[in-house]
Amino acid sequence: MPFIGTQPQVGAYSKLDAITTSATATYNLTLNSGAYYPSSANHLMVSLNGVMQAPQDSFTISGATIIFASTLASTDSIDFIMALGDVLDIGTPSDGTVVTAKIQNDAVTTAKIADANITTGKLASSLDLSGKTVTYGLTDSDMPSGSVLQVVTATDQTQRSTTSTSYVTASNTLTVNITPISTSSRILVLVSVIGGHSSGGGTIAYFTIYRDSTDLGSSAGRGLSQNYGASSDVRTSMNMNILDSPSTTSQVTYQVYIKDNGSSGQVDINWNNCKGTITAMEIGG
Repeated sequence: MPFIGTQPQVGAYSKLDAITTSATATYNLTLNSGAYYPSSANHLMVSLNGVMQAPQDSFTISGATIIFASTLASTDSIDFIMALGDVLDIGTPSDGTVVTAKIQNDAVTTAKIADANITTGKLASSLDLSGKTVTYGLTDSDMPSGSVLQVVTATDQTQRSTTSTSYVTASNTLTVNITPISTSSRILVLVSVIGGHSSGGGTIAYFTIYRDSTDLGSSAGRGLSQNYGASSDVRTSMNMNILDSPSTTSQVTYQVYIKDNGSSGQVDINWNNCKGTITAMEIGG
């Protein structure tokens, strides 16, 4: 803020102008004939009649005036008043002098990070981090066990069919990629489709989920879900889920696979172009 008179010297120790006492308790403080505004009474050393005065008890400060606790007389002598500088204003620190420990926790807010428009008083709507690498320190231990750390999902609305007796991808779009935050995380995979089989009695349609090249279905290759029938076509809602433990922080891929049991039938998924969905959720361990 602007000052009337001489600007206080940051960190300076100044002897204020001499004061002639009279029958009053209030006196103006000046430095080089200009009004002086101490930050508080604690920032002045006052000697009266050869005795140092206690701030707040013997005198107080109001603006650029000193007010003694009792009225002085013309025979009293204010020996000197020393100002200990404007300690509330340290000025501009030198380059490279402010270390991390001197910055208060939570002092750097989003508003401070964003570029400010001084003319309008508004903050910029974006933060330019071009050329910077942004990292985060979230780990599995930062969240309670069982917390959902991230979710990815994909859909497909095209009917896919196969007569293969070995597992084939149902659709490249019923695929999700996820990169776990922690090796202790588990991945909950949920699949919902309309599937079934046709063209031949005794046909069995198998549906399963692969993690990369690993079938997460039964060891016998029967998948996570199946349907079968005698001589008629079978169409039904197919729902699969599995809680997988990939034990990695590298990207893994989950995808729906289908196959026929070898009875000259046809396996269908997303029948009649019904929408199929696959979702993977990382669960904190």
